[in-house]
Amino acid sequence: MAATAQITHVPVEVYLTSSYEPDAEYVDGVIEERPMGEWNHADWQAAILEFFRSRRHEWNIRSAAELRVQVSAGNFRVPDVTVTDRSLPVEQVITRPPIAVFEILSPEDTVARMMSKLADYERMGIPTILVLDPNGKHFRYSGGRLEPLPSAAFDLPGSACRFDLAGIESLLD
Repeated sequence: MAATAQITHVPVEVYLTSSYEPDAEYVDGVIEERPMGEWNHADWQAAILEFFRSRRHEWNIRSAAELRVQVSAGNFRVPDVTVTDRSLPVEQVITRPPIAVFEILSPEDTVARMMSKLADYERMGIPTILVLDPNGKHFRYSGGRLEPLPSAAFDLPGSACRFDLAGIESLLD
């Protein structure tokens, strides 16, 4: 987004009935562009989706890329990958806390914007918030902080899912 862009407040109804390429986020009445992914970003996104989708029935989950999540009354975020509980009804825009969300860093991401987004996820009650950097540094967001992601597989709270970084990395092209 250009630094000189004028901020225009938009009604939430306009955001929800509009499409953006790529999808945009809606924060405090302002439509925010999302950074465009490059090959590494897209490859990580595909690998995460393949990992979770291949286990969707075993773990009773759904996973999707770039799905709008209503993190609060007037704010909508678009995680790179969202994992939800299959036993809940399908929502076109997610309003219940997902099991997990994944953000894959792009060169255009800023620390301030990413931390704001992660804090929104945490306030919504999402138990697992992971940030994956295609350059090899991976983090878990918790308590307002980024902590290095362990290399060992671990269970995702509130679900039958396991996160296995090595398993996901093996799916990269």
